[in-house]
Amino acid sequence: MSPGVVVVIGVGGMGQSIARRQGAGRKVVLADFDEDLLSTAAEALRGEGYDVAPHHVDVSSRTSVTALAEAAASLGPVAEIVHTAGLSPVQAPPAAILAVDLVGVALVLEVFGGVVAPGGAGVVIASMAGHGLAPLDPEQERALALTPADELLDLAFLDRYPGPGSYGLAKRGNQLRVQAASAEWGDRGARINSLSPGIISTPMGQQELAGESGAGMRAMIDASAVKRLGTPADIADAVAFLLGPAASFISGTDLLVDGGVIAAARSGRVNPTR
Repeated sequence: MSPGVVVVIGVGGMGQSIARRQGAGRKVVLADFDEDLLSTAAEALRGEGYDVAPHHVDVSSRTSVTALAEAAASLGPVAEIVHTAGLSPVQAPPAAILAVDLVGVALVLEVFGGVVAPGGAGVVIASMAGHGLAPLDPEQERALALTPADELLDLAFLDRYPGPGSYGLAKRGNQLRVQAASAEWGDRGARINSLSPGIISTPMGQQELAGESGAGMRAMIDASAVKRLGTPADIADAVAFLLGPAASFISGTDLLVDGGVIAAARSGRVNPTR
């Protein structure tokens, strides 16, 4: 297969690092809702020699995601899709988090599952918050995994996760959704996985650290094996593995990249607060 088109949805700290890691010698479609951020990121990457096509997208809109997929496919075979777009509890209320983080991922999986090229691969950025969520019952997990994207917000049990809990629920939904979508992606000869970062030093991560949950997050870092913030490059390296040939036997799974925070929580060394 030709080098193909790389699509990076969400051009914050992780998105830009991933675009740099994956984009050399390829057409890179950068997509984001924030047009100023999108323009700045595209200009920076062009200045570094990347072939960039910016595209505004609202991931909570099927029409907008479909337009993005069509634009990407018009440039060549869509070889890699990385979805990093999301909102955190310090950035948005629960309704917006569920629309972007839960429905947005479902729409991207559905729409891009119809255009990804044979031999292609995708990665959805979820969160360690999905691993820290209290267990769901099997019916709830099945609903998050299989309910059509346009009907997800009608699920009654979403109301049981107000405030920051909506974020963990959305991210658990991402993990389940990717697992379920992997069979359909496999029918096209493509793979899809999720990656759950821990506390990463991005603008979003720094906002969280400065917020009311910051002290608890720092306690989690201190109790972890690695004892540091993650970097966007840490995530980009893990994404490169999941997209590359070394991961050709991996699909429908979640890779936890958190420096050992969840392991520390499960061993009783710290209580996760996020």
